[in-house]
Amino acid sequence: MVGCSVDGQLNEAKFSEPIPWIGLYVAAASLACAIAMAKDLLRSFRQKKLWFPSKYFSINATSLTITTVATKLSVDLNTPMPRRIDQLAKLSSGALICTVMGNSMPSLGSMDNSDLLTNMVALGILVVTAIVNVGMQLGTGVIYIYWREHAFIMFFMLVLLVILSFSAITVPTTKKFLEYEYKKKTGMAKKECSKGDVSRENQNLKEDLSKYWMMAHTSCSQFVMGRSATCTASGAICLLSAMTFGEAMLRSYLMPSAFRFCSGESDYKWSTILILIAQTIAVGVGTIAPAIRWFTAVNFRCPGRGKKETGKGYFLKVERYWIKLLLELKEHPFTMGIKYKCCRKLVHETTHLVLDMLIVMQSGIVLGCKVIQCISVYFVSRMLFFSDWCKNWKLFRPDNIISIDPGSESQPSSKLDLSRFVLHLEGEDELVELMMKNNFDATDHWLCRGRRKEPKYLPQFLEKSRFCEGFRGVEEFDSDLVPSLTCEEPPNCWGLPVVTLTAIAVALPNVSDCLLQQIMHTVHEGLKYVKIVEDNLCDKDALKKIQKAAYLVWLEIDLYQKWLEVDLRNLSLQAGTAKEVLEGLGEAAKKTLLEYKESSCVDQCINDNPFKWPIKVLAANSMYRISQTMLQQHHLNVNHQTGEKLFEAIKVMISDIMGACLTNLQPVLLRSLSSSWEEREESIRFAVYLLGRTEKILKVADRSSFSSLAEDQIAYIDEWRSFHRMKSLSLEKNEEDSAAPNDLYLTVE
Repeated sequence: MVGCSVDGQLNEAKFSEPIPWIGLYVAAASLACAIAMAKDLLRSFRQKKLWFPSKYFSINATSLTITTVATKLSVDLNTPMPRRIDQLAKLSSGALICTVMGNSMPSLGSMDNSDLLTNMVALGILVVTAIVNVGMQLGTGVIYIYWREHAFIMFFMLVLLVILSFSAITVPTTKKFLEYEYKKKTGMAKKECSKGDVSRENQNLKEDLSKYWMMAHTSCSQFVMGRSATCTASGAICLLSAMTFGEAMLRSYLMPSAFRFCSGESDYKWSTILILIAQTIAVGVGTIAPAIRWFTAVNFRCPGRGKKETGKGYFLKVERYWIKLLLELKEHPFTMGIKYKCCRKLVHETTHLVLDMLIVMQSGIVLGCKVIQCISVYFVSRMLFFSDWCKNWKLFRPDNIISIDPGSESQPSSKLDLSRFVLHLEGEDELVELMMKNNFDATDHWLCRGRRKEPKYLPQFLEKSRFCEGFRGVEEFDSDLVPSLTCEEPPNCWGLPVVTLTAIAVALPNVSDCLLQQIMHTVHEGLKYVKIVEDNLCDKDALKKIQKAAYLVWLEIDLYQKWLEVDLRNLSLQAGTAKEVLEGLGEAAKKTLLEYKESSCVDQCINDNPFKWPIKVLAANSMYRISQTMLQQHHLNVNHQTGEKLFEAIKVMISDIMGACLTNLQPVLLRSLSSSWEEREESIRFAVYLLGRTEKILKVADRSSFSSLAEDQIAYIDEWRSFHRMKSLSLEKNEEDSAAPNDLYLTVE
């Protein structure tokens, strides 16, 4: 038998051969934890979020599974670990669990109630299992050294689990309260934002977005959790666990004579050193965020560090939101479905007893966390005072005295007062000024980042548009006089006529490459913003496929200068005049339409319903109508054979369509203000960034001239076309009435 030796004994050595590869798997999982926490750290530094929200490494099923794999050594009960590296790897697994809990605590705020329950239960199982197994290994001698460090880290694990569990209880309450406050402040902000004014200057729009940004930022669920007393305390405990592990490593290598390690080799062999290195990196990287959270909170609460000093009663008070959910559960009847009175009484009294115990525990945990803050403030303030004294002593030396203009401090600040829009919980009054100060320039930061990415060609191109005439190109690109080849015409979107007109412009003869490249770059820039408008405002499902057709056709034009397999530059060389180009494209489009019509004649329903047409047919229908419209227009005749005049006319038409579409950028920016709480901060940040990118465009695409169009109409190109048709008919009727000879009009003032 394979598992037995020659004498019939079980061949145990054979079973341990894969263990080094299992250790490699553990090291890879530990390194994955380190990379995810590092990405969160870098993202927070880049966005200047010193509460370090968790995006890539939060408490969820994936991260808990990876952590379970990474901490396998903590639950390995019977594998001998004789060497120094083996014993340190056992200790690093426990420190990694503490790091994971302290690092990802803010992610509790972004979970709904069901996720909170399941994730906390899973985390509890992981932590309790690790503690029990480490305790067994201490008893059996698998862990025979660093027992004090293991005891400290197990205690820290248990405390962190309790803190996270009871912090999760407050999440539904704080979300409900801050959502209510956000809606109330939103009403106040809307009144100040001059909602009735259709035209908003960029500066006013920036101020409006700053107000909403401050509300969204300060009510962000992860920020609320990150600035809480429990999160600050968890940062301190996480730092202590890392220091405990670091102390064990330093003492082990700096004082090797103080330890007596066993001889022999672990079954993990060479993989143990990889595990230790990976977990040391993970603990080091993962401790940075909790440590900075802790230091930031302590730094502010040190006397003299903020505008208001922390009151003495702060550390002795448990705000109501900490226990509000538990108090509400006490008022909830749990005995309605129980038949017997004695059982109902037992359940009722037991439930109330348990809830009373939880309320006492919750109050004790909050008070304990605030005591940790108080102790931290006491010790850290001494170091900060010494640092400030050194700075002041150096600053006020005779050779460093700088004259200060006494009138400079009396000058009024021109900054917008956003303190009214800071959303805070009970007991956070003293944090209002700090939150406003630290995040006041966030709008300017994202605005500047947007300005660095502003389009190069588009603003100048839009100046060619006939905005004074209401962007006439929206009406001119497709004439009602062109006979339809189908039973029903599909609706228009903004992107497809722009793409079709660009394809015609590329195919025109005798146009310089410089002009062609310029219009290609401009359309490429403009379609990005057209897509933003269509994705945010054009909610009709019927337009989705037509919009998709526009961008797929543009991809082929942009990369290969082809339209539905028609080589546009080859067509330009073969055609002698612009008229021949239009006729060639029109015939190619007509052929595509007729082929589809003949192939789908069996299913007349599909043939009659343009929303079920293939993308190729939708693009062909657009090309057919636009090319035929241009052939009918009066400016195209034999005297304009070079195509240059038609090229300029197409540029103006594209500019009109894009200009009309981009008048919707302001509603797109303001739409982000009503997003759900999960994506509110990100959407408002994107709105500020988009404002920076489109400031020059907004100056051209002013929507004040189109106040006659309703808010829900201005987002659709077909509504614009209907508006222009009605306006044209009205003008024609007025001209006919004014030309009537027998009519007499008398105006009396």
